[in-house]
Amino acid sequence: MDRQEVLELLQDHRSRFPEESAYVARARTYLAHQSACFDRRTLPLHVTASAWIVSPQRGHVLLLHHRKHGQWFQPGGHIDDDASALEAALREGSEETGVAGHHLRPVLRGLFDVDIHRIPAHGPEPAHGHIDIRFLLELDHALPIPGNAESHDVRWVPLWQVKLFNHSRSAYRMVEKTRRLRGSHVSAR
Repeated sequence: MDRQEVLELLQDHRSRFPEESAYVARARTYLAHQSACFDRRTLPLHVTASAWIVSPQRGHVLLLHHRKHGQWFQPGGHIDDDASALEAALREGSEETGVAGHHLRPVLRGLFDVDIHRIPAHGPEPAHGHIDIRFLLELDHALPIPGNAESHDVRWVPLWQVKLFNHSRSAYRMVEKTRRLRGSHVSAR
C-alpha cells in the first residue's frame, strides 16, 4: 500500500461537513508522519478502508450486523497487502457480504467519506482508533447477499431507515451524501 496514494486521495477530498474536514486534516498529518499507518499493530491509530454500497437507484445501502461489535455498519476493515485503498475497500465489500468482487462497481473516482472513530478493546486487542477512508460502490440489489461468518446479518436498508440501524454522525453524513447523488449519473466508469 502506498501512503502517497492515500495522501493524494485525502488532498483531493472536499466535504461540506466540518467534522469530516477536520478528520481529513488530521488524517493527512498522521499519514505524512507515520510510515506504518496501514499496519493494524500501529497504535493508537491506523488506516482502514470501507465500502458504502448502494443500489443503482441510490435508494438503499447494504449494511451488516457485525458479530464482534454487535452493531450495524458498512463493510470495511484493515488494509492488508492490497495494491490500492480502493482495492482494499472492494476486497472488504466482497468478503463481508459474500458477493463476488466483480459485481461491485466504484461510483466515484475519489473518496466518498473520511471518518476517525474509536474501536473498543476486544480480547487481547487494546482500544485504538481507525482512520477510515470510504469508497462509494454500487451493487445490483437483486443479487443474493450470502454474508459471511463475521456478521449476524447483511441486508439492504432504505436510506430513510439507516438511522434505525446506525444513528452515528458518520452514517448520517453518508446518507446525506447518497441522497444528493440520487438521480445523478455520477460514475467512475
